[in-house]
Amino acid sequence: MSQITYLRPDFFKNVGALSQEHIHIILIATKPDIIKQIPLYRELKARGHAVLLGHTGQHYDENLSGGMLKEFGVEPDFNLNVRGSMYEVVSQIIERFGFVIGELKSKGKIVIPYVHGDTTTAMAASNAGYCHGFASVHVEAGIRTLTPDYKKGSISDIAAWRTFLMDRKNWKRGSQEPYPEQFNTRCSEAATGVHLAPVELDREFLVSEGYADDRIFVVGNSVVDATEEALKRVSGGGKKAGIFEKYPVLENGDFVRFCIHRRENCLSEKRFRAIYDAMKALIESGRTVLLISMIQTNLAFERFGLQAEVEALVKKHKNFILSPVWPEYGDVVAAMSKASVCATDSGSMQEEMNALSVPCVTLRFGSDRSESAINGGNIIAPPVDSAMIKKVIEFAWDNQEMRKAPKIYGSGVSATCIDSVESVLKTGNIFRSEEERLGM
Repeated sequence: MSQITYLRPDFFKNVGALSQEHIHIILIATKPDIIKQIPLYRELKARGHAVLLGHTGQHYDENLSGGMLKEFGVEPDFNLNVRGSMYEVVSQIIERFGFVIGELKSKGKIVIPYVHGDTTTAMAASNAGYCHGFASVHVEAGIRTLTPDYKKGSISDIAAWRTFLMDRKNWKRGSQEPYPEQFNTRCSEAATGVHLAPVELDREFLVSEGYADDRIFVVGNSVVDATEEALKRVSGGGKKAGIFEKYPVLENGDFVRFCIHRRENCLSEKRFRAIYDAMKALIESGRTVLLISMIQTNLAFERFGLQAEVEALVKKHKNFILSPVWPEYGDVVAAMSKASVCATDSGSMQEEMNALSVPCVTLRFGSDRSESAINGGNIIAPPVDSAMIKKVIEFAWDNQEMRKAPKIYGSGVSATCIDSVESVLKTGNIFRSEEERLGM
């Protein structure tokens, strides 16, 4: 497989010569993968396991991958260098990662892939492992979308809407959004031998879907480890975070951080305009707005003829900061910790806001982190009406009750994750035969 590159030319020889039978492979592809998987990679290394870091190459530029890898001080042992549209990336991951696993298997190794969340990589890489008879460790397992029962709840009174969202009985299952993430996470689960669920709600989903109870572990979310480390890094030594040198207005807080990148929001003009018009109204009312413009955001600006208007807003309003993705996670965390509210359609940012005690507004019809809304720190603002979205954001702006929402994603999560994996390995392998499962 000539497309795959290796950190060392004698990669397979060296791994084959290792005394350990089990080879743990931490897979990364996107920024959330790097943020959440590197803490587990470090934990495995610290405990003396044979562990490799694999990169699919899905995010390959400096802002989306390179800068963060340097920041975390890691280099992938191999890179699959996938490129193309969604179906091409899926097939390339299965083929190329399947090749790597097959070579290691031929050397007598038992491969344990660690896949993360609801990504394309999780779906395809777990498939590749399963084809060889190896089950994955699914980090951030069981994340399923719940949608508020809009027939029973009204968004006209935002305080009452928040209270409504805090009752688990007011949420329903059945959503296929976000797309394709809900497909990815469900597919990954079928090839998983150890399900590392962030919260009890995710365990509830997994049990209801028939997965073995003794292979589901509620561990928290490793984003907490990465966030805590980043906060220490940017606050230590008295040195100002670099992002505040570039955007000094952010250091004082009192701003909203916008992030719009979900395909279902960026492909629908109605949804995108509802969010965009709410953001524009906030800017024109004098509120400070930071918009992180991602690939799908930029494509939506072009698709809906908004590029010139956005550029004009930047020139006219000093309280509007339009920025590409920042390469260093320390800068991201430093700025997010100062925000008055985060308005996002991201999944991970709902977790990060809980870890940082920053109010969150989720710009979707439902959430695959609904526990953060049930917990009181997050409010759903469906992308249908700009005035309503603006009203929800203004309600959440530095809302002290939302800031007091309990932190629900644990601490020392990476250690708990590896404890769970090691407990399984003491009794057998991650892939469990029916004889083993039944004790026969």
